[in-house]
Amino acid sequence: MSTYEFTVSVRTQYLPDQSDPERTNFVFTYSITIKNTGTVAAQLISRHWVITDANNHVEEVRGLGVVGHQPLLQPGEVFEYTSGAALQTQQGSMVGEYFCVAEDGHQFEAKIPEFVLSLPRTLH
Repeated sequence: MSTYEFTVSVRTQYLPDQSDPERTNFVFTYSITIKNTGTVAAQLISRHWVITDANNHVEEVRGLGVVGHQPLLQPGEVFEYTSGAALQTQQGSMVGEYFCVAEDGHQFEAKIPEFVLSLPRTLH
């Protein structure tokens, strides 16, 4: 086990009531669970996302914290949040990382594994 480690898992959902396929606007939510699986308390400071749609249009998003928070997680502690993304295609993907600082000053990145945003029943 690493001293400095956040484990990230993701659940996604398509929001048909907020989407407008005729205008090529597809809205998704993603729920993130971040767990401090290291041995030292650490704070999530900022995020970096790479969002790619099915036309290979790439958007990068950087910002402080997540949904207005910069959670400090003790070893074993979990932080969950839900956010959203709008794509111009029926499917796409997201990948990224969180920039974190441990209580001893050590800086590290927590990788966010790539995940797919897709309308139900469009993946084969």
